[in-house]
Amino acid sequence: MNYDRAALDAEYNNRAKVKDAMDWIGRYGAESARARAELPMSFDVPYGPHHAERLDVFPAARPGPAPIHVFVHGGYWHRLDKADFSFVARGLRPAGAVTVVVNYGLIPTIDMDTLVRQCRSAVAWVHAHARDFGGDPARLFVSGHSAGGHLTAMLLATDWAAFGRPPDTIKGGVAISGLYDLEPIRLCYLNDVLGLTPEAARRNSPLTLPAPRAGSLILALGGDEGAEYHRQTDELAAAWGVKAGDILDMTGHNHFSIISELENPFSPLARAIQHQMGLA
Repeated sequence: MNYDRAALDAEYNNRAKVKDAMDWIGRYGAESARARAELPMSFDVPYGPHHAERLDVFPAARPGPAPIHVFVHGGYWHRLDKADFSFVARGLRPAGAVTVVVNYGLIPTIDMDTLVRQCRSAVAWVHAHARDFGGDPARLFVSGHSAGGHLTAMLLATDWAAFGRPPDTIKGGVAISGLYDLEPIRLCYLNDVLGLTPEAARRNSPLTLPAPRAGSLILALGGDEGAEYHRQTDELAAAWGVKAGDILDMTGHNHFSIISELENPFSPLARAIQHQMGLA
């Protein structure tokens, strides 16, 4: 794309681009702690044997069986935790959704292939155990922010038969400020931690994978995101046939502020997710 290393590093260094990035990250944690204190929930439910294979379940505010929304956190695959994103339940639970916030192992303690497998295992576990927490396995949806946006797309591209689940396990997803082409990630400063090979970057890039046969996709990003985030979103939309009406370019939001939309069940992003689930 005619970037040199310094320019490519700058495109993907969101903490440098957004001057109040750390304030936003601090807000995530504070709002999440408040949500856990105020909302009914089950904390650190295991979905696998690895110590990071845990998830939090926030039951729906209405009697079930309710649609389920699984949220996957970001942090460039090597930072943050599900506990930083409990607040997303505020945007979805009041509308009638069970909200599940997933954890996974962080690179470099595991590699990208393992991380993607963990997220797939989490969704398979949620589908299998949905009725245990008042959820409807036939109405399971996913979303994620940043690296979680990448993982959302990878979840939609999953062969669920390999996990003992039906092909249409996921009915829809919302990828928020996601990464869908990992080749520039491999070539920038992030790979000092991620250690992606060309082969690993290719097989974990949604842009190189066939469009999902099941499940609708909404692509959202902040209007103030950098050029590479817009390119990545536009190219996945073209490759997977995402309709123009399902691309949300949210004016006034940057990479960190956009996810705060899920603090409020009446925000445009929360309403888009609710609409996809048939709740709005």
